[in-house]
Amino acid sequence: MKTFFNVLTFILFSLAMGYGQMQVPNDWYYGSPGEGYNGISMRKAYSDFLKDKKTKTVVVAVIDSGIDIEHEDLSDNIWTNPGEIPGNGVDDDKNGYVDDIHGWNFIGGPDGQNVGPDTYEATRVYGSLKYKYENANPATLSKAQKMEYDTYLKAKETVDKEIEKAKTGLKQLDNVETRVMNSMDVLDKALNGRALTLANLDSLDAASSMEMAMGKNIASQYLANPEVKTVDDLRKLIVEELTEDRKSYQNKLDFAYNPDFDPRKTIVKDNYNDPTERYYGNNDVEGPDPLHGTHVGGIIGAVRNNDIGMDGVAPNVKLMSVRAVPDGDERDKDVANAIRYAVDNGAQVINMSFGKGFGTHKHLVDEAVKYAAKKDVLLVHAAGNSGQNNDLITNYPNANFEKKSGFLCKKSKRAQNWIEVGALNYKSGEDAPAPFSNYGIKEVDLFAPGMKIYSTMPNNEYAPLQGTSMASPVVAGVAATIRSVYPSLTAGQVKEAILKSVTPISDTVKVPGSKTDKVSFSKLSVTGGVVNLDKALMYASTLKGKKKLKKATA
Repeated sequence: MKTFFNVLTFILFSLAMGYGQMQVPNDWYYGSPGEGYNGISMRKAYSDFLKDKKTKTVVVAVIDSGIDIEHEDLSDNIWTNPGEIPGNGVDDDKNGYVDDIHGWNFIGGPDGQNVGPDTYEATRVYGSLKYKYENANPATLSKAQKMEYDTYLKAKETVDKEIEKAKTGLKQLDNVETRVMNSMDVLDKALNGRALTLANLDSLDAASSMEMAMGKNIASQYLANPEVKTVDDLRKLIVEELTEDRKSYQNKLDFAYNPDFDPRKTIVKDNYNDPTERYYGNNDVEGPDPLHGTHVGGIIGAVRNNDIGMDGVAPNVKLMSVRAVPDGDERDKDVANAIRYAVDNGAQVINMSFGKGFGTHKHLVDEAVKYAAKKDVLLVHAAGNSGQNNDLITNYPNANFEKKSGFLCKKSKRAQNWIEVGALNYKSGEDAPAPFSNYGIKEVDLFAPGMKIYSTMPNNEYAPLQGTSMASPVVAGVAATIRSVYPSLTAGQVKEAILKSVTPISDTVKVPGSKTDKVSFSKLSVTGGVVNLDKALMYASTLKGKKKLKKATA
């Protein structure tokens, strides 16, 4: 989503550095390595390997914020529950969820309300332990209490730091507004009644002052907007966008990092303290803001070759929307139930583009992951966008199973049906990893394109976004393609095919999150490479399927 702050940041950066933004094709990652970008060989796979290949429909669950199921480039590929009669208010298929036509919403209420903003997990941890440890004397605590106290301190530090950042952000926006409005005044005076047109802007001397240069650049960015005909129109639009920018910071203060905020009680109305409770929520699979999930869904399964928008990675896919991620951190109970719902209703691949720094009920998610493994379902998860080493700092959820006591095993057992994905840049050489991507030679399996990924947006729109959230569905799409062509392969074999066929990168690269450190790209993940659809299919073709397929009935 474009905001004024983003536009202004780009303008100021360009003025300071003397150059503009690099233009990248919307389909940059479709190509093969060596064709200008580190692509995934998608075009080659479709023109060569997949040509004339028969495919079987694969259901991919997208556990996310919701999907715009009526989108022009998605609607034909949205999963429909064959056992449910729409709108009759009856649980026709007896799966415990009434009218779950296209999936389920675990953060909705029985009266149709939906959770929008929610707290972060750090806030919940801090709020739950504050009464206990706010005035505690560490010297008097038992060993178990000391560990809980350390968790409290970590959560408190996170919350305090983020609150301060939000307050600082609001002050910066106030300064930005003052500076920008000054530039509008200078621009308005220089135009001296002339129309706000490109020709009239070009006639102004940008070198006369920094305010003039800024005013010209801002105006040129907005001239394509039909609402902008005068400098007053521009002022009004800028104020509106700055108001939106302020909302994101204010929401952090009001909701995300406010321990007294809890939408769960009044909206979802489940018994949150009962981790075994499964049947709650509603059937609104779009929710109040399906932007993130719609973008993710398009990467996996936008309709191919329809001359609309873009092409998804997978050829024959149905997208199941399972809403469990609010504007804030997902809750472990919802994630566990979302995984189980997806598995029970036929998903063969589950994409999970979410994560957090605390996991209060990880055992619930672990049990759901084990359940998915028993049912031969592959889970694909985004590694996170903190520029951190996941080998050293735990990112939740993850593939490591936890002991019931809450501690990871010394010889941690890992889920074999789990793929962890880092984000690749469109740039090569030392800039190959996305600068925000988490990494880890033990915890991150491979990288996939995750910067400037063009995909579907709500209301039949399209836009590029970035994040490991975009890299994960690329891999989920590859997994779905393999399962579509080779349905007898198990989840473990599909994972093997993907990890054993990566495009290796041996360049020395900037360590994500660091301005100075460099390391071989091969040290950032288990495989040291990037997903490659064509090579993964070729590898899969050499495997003997271990899965028994049901015979088709007449």
